[in-house]
Amino acid sequence: MNTKVLILLFFVAASLPAQQRSFHLSVGDPARKDKEAKVVLDAITATASGEQLTPREAATRLAGTRLVFIGESHTTMDFHRAQLKMIEELQRAGKKVLIGLEMYPNTEQKYLDDWCGGFLTEYGFVQLSHWYKNWGYHWNYYRDIFLFARDHGIHMFALNAPREVVSAVTKKGLENLSPEEKSHIAPKIDTSSEEHLTLFKAFFEESMGMHSMMPDSQVRAMFASQCTWDATMGYNAVQALKEHGDEDSVLVVLIGSGHVAYGLGIQRQAAQWYDGKMASIIPIQVLDDRDRPIESVQASYADYIWGLPPEKTPLYPELGVSTNEVSGETRRRVLAVDSDSPAKTAGFQIGDVLISMDGVLLPDGETINRLMAEKSWGDSAVFVVRRQPKDGAAQEVTLKVDLRRRATAPRPVMPGK
Repeated sequence: MNTKVLILLFFVAASLPAQQRSFHLSVGDPARKDKEAKVVLDAITATASGEQLTPREAATRLAGTRLVFIGESHTTMDFHRAQLKMIEELQRAGKKVLIGLEMYPNTEQKYLDDWCGGFLTEYGFVQLSHWYKNWGYHWNYYRDIFLFARDHGIHMFALNAPREVVSAVTKKGLENLSPEEKSHIAPKIDTSSEEHLTLFKAFFEESMGMHSMMPDSQVRAMFASQCTWDATMGYNAVQALKEHGDEDSVLVVLIGSGHVAYGLGIQRQAAQWYDGKMASIIPIQVLDDRDRPIESVQASYADYIWGLPPEKTPLYPELGVSTNEVSGETRRRVLAVDSDSPAKTAGFQIGDVLISMDGVLLPDGETINRLMAEKSWGDSAVFVVRRQPKDGAAQEVTLKVDLRRRATAPRPVMPGK
């Protein structure tokens, strides 16, 4: 399989919510990995005791904890509301709250400092920090969290490595990174956990059905990238806490649930540099994407699980294509088209190069994401793509896309990535 496709699938799978099988793996904390914990709508379950808590009670339980990892599904609004609620309750409990962010590489820290210092307008921050390049998901999913942080003087920290560095690990391995690439990742990457590898494979099998198509060497190369991603975010989180926190501080890390599950990702990696108390909170929708109830999960899945209602479709429109850069250009080429998506209905094909949207040239993925963020469900968009037939010269094709929701939950696609 093409390396670029593998890397794309790796980034997609790492961001997807868990499905039924990965909720019931006997991995993680030995004291809890053979027990079940109930998922209760609008309650937070302490998986060690089985107690159902309110957000305020959960915040009280975290009194001695200084690193808290809150998982998310990036395009599910209730997950972000839960994250904000916990941040509010921790602050109300008297903690000095700091926030760590998966969505920004450490190279963008200056703009977070300027935002939290009140030196940037909202529009200016989104543009200067290249939100739609670094992350791509609609700003409004996270807007309330960022406004709360700015308005309450809460520092925010960029934890990630640049995406191209993580991709380089998949392509050529940790041992072959350049000194410049190594400068952006954690000083130590632990790739030894077979339990984490089991979880990693489970996510892929459920979300992509791809594991059986990949040789073990490719799976392990992508797993090394996952560990690099987790270790770098864990290392940067610990450094931010040590440099900017005090004994009353708690650093809340907002991150995809796949990085938090079973304590095998970022939490395990962070323990290389931090021996204090850490905790994980993962929201879980009470129905899966096939409308089957999720009544319980393995108790080792997280320290706290938060039952949320199902959300069938993303709040904001998604085109339904995955792209990569055209060699020698910054334009984007279609790598995959999501089935039953607006793009599929409009006639997008793998290999199409995106030229313009509504008459605006598309020089890069950031422009595509920004223009898509201006759309609402029910709107339409006109794309011009460059298509190369098997025989003959390349031609420009115009495609009208009607942005309409589906009755069933889609598989998320990384927009513009």
